[in-house]
Amino acid sequence: MGAGAVAATGLGLGLRPARAAGTVTVLNWQGYGTDEKWAVEAFKAKTGIEVVHDYYNAESEMLTKLRTNPGAYDVVVVNTARTRQAVADDLLNAIDYATIPNVAGVPAKLADHPNFTVDGKHYGVPWVWGMNALAVREGRPKPDSYGALADPAYAGKVALFDDAVTNVAVGAFMTGQDMNDPKDLKAVTDWLKSLKPNVKTIWTSEDQWNKTFAAGEFDLSVYWSGASVRSRRNFKLPVDFVVPKEGAVGWLDTLAIPATSENKENARAFINYMIDPEFYFEWATKVGAPASANAAAMDKLPADDLNRRVHDPKYLETMTIMAPQPDERREAFNNLWQEVKASYAR
Repeated sequence: MGAGAVAATGLGLGLRPARAAGTVTVLNWQGYGTDEKWAVEAFKAKTGIEVVHDYYNAESEMLTKLRTNPGAYDVVVVNTARTRQAVADDLLNAIDYATIPNVAGVPAKLADHPNFTVDGKHYGVPWVWGMNALAVREGRPKPDSYGALADPAYAGKVALFDDAVTNVAVGAFMTGQDMNDPKDLKAVTDWLKSLKPNVKTIWTSEDQWNKTFAAGEFDLSVYWSGASVRSRRNFKLPVDFVVPKEGAVGWLDTLAIPATSENKENARAFINYMIDPEFYFEWATKVGAPASANAAAMDKLPADDLNRRVHDPKYLETMTIMAPQPDERREAFNNLWQEVKASYAR
């Protein structure tokens, strides 16, 4: 999910923009599907509704913007690991799936996932899913385990994603623990520290990943599934995406309606458009996208499409989706990762 500079809309300052009856204001990462120029133009032509965007650079910032700008947003993209926190703060509106026709194509495993279903009510519509797993340079053996990150054959040739939750998850996999609630954090810390001889790069953005991979700085990396498709398709990089036997670190993003939205009908129309197979086909084949939660949208892709092959639905059964984390556990994960990075620098 690429994030860019926050648009100068004034929303982040607590100011309310002028609202027209035919608008829907979306809060999202910049460059993440909802703000594709061709898409918002097509939606306006179809519905007469103008799409306005504001952006966040971190999920914590997204929650802060919802809290401090009541009435400013109509649709917000929420990782389901954060949904229950938002619901507890009364930030989201429950959504009746009957008002979103395209939900019919979403399998029950995603449509009713417990991360965003509270007391039988859905606080979001599944939009896209993806995986954090391994990317390997074409021509190198495809690893069957995250253990390859520690293989001396990759000395000085490994890149890690600068994200505490992802790295703790990988360390938990390799020490036989639940990635969402590992009990032995020392074992996770020790395993991650053991990677020091191999770690060349700790990347923070897709652009950085592409540039350093193209420069030959690393051959094996923790990477995003959707980004691997874009790296290969758009930048012609020789990269293969691999889901090891331990499984992928999965995530699921929803399109949610803030409790204070003043344009809920427009919000529902936009959400329905975002999970429409027609929109997804264009996004996935022309730009590169995560997997649609709508199975009908994935089925619309050609059988040999790279995005469809990388996001094989079999992984929905084997990946572990990021779960909501209490603040103290999230802080423990962050402290662990800071300690590990400090060890790499010594």
